[in-house]
Amino acid sequence: MITLHIAAACLFDDQQRLLLVRKRATRMFMLPGGKCEAGEAPLCALKRELREELDLTLQDAAFQTLGHFRAPAANELDTWVAADIFVVHLPHTVRAAAELEELAWLEAGAEQPVNLAPLLRDHVLPALTWG
Repeated sequence: MITLHIAAACLFDDQQRLLLVRKRATRMFMLPGGKCEAGEAPLCALKRELREELDLTLQDAAFQTLGHFRAPAANELDTWVAADIFVVHLPHTVRAAAELEELAWLEAGAEQPVNLAPLLRDHVLPALTWG
């Protein structure tokens, strides 16, 4: 079994909605972020991924740690993710870039889409207190 080390962010807008992203050629919505490169700290990896995926540049102080979680990977068979998750309040609107095909917003208390990544559905959303 392969384990990928990733870093991802719970990005909240000024209406306290959570940003979800869907990558090209996939059906699962997940948090923005991605794989850590060899020797790369999770926060550094996340900042790099947010620049690539959303053209978003933030200072370290903008990130609050939510926790570390393990779950089956959403888009890769026989693979797990070990994820460092951070919370960020967006300073402005964002747009999809790089491999992202779609952005969606989840409101607190709203019905969850059926196509949420296991990490988000089973670990991150239960750990969040928002709304």
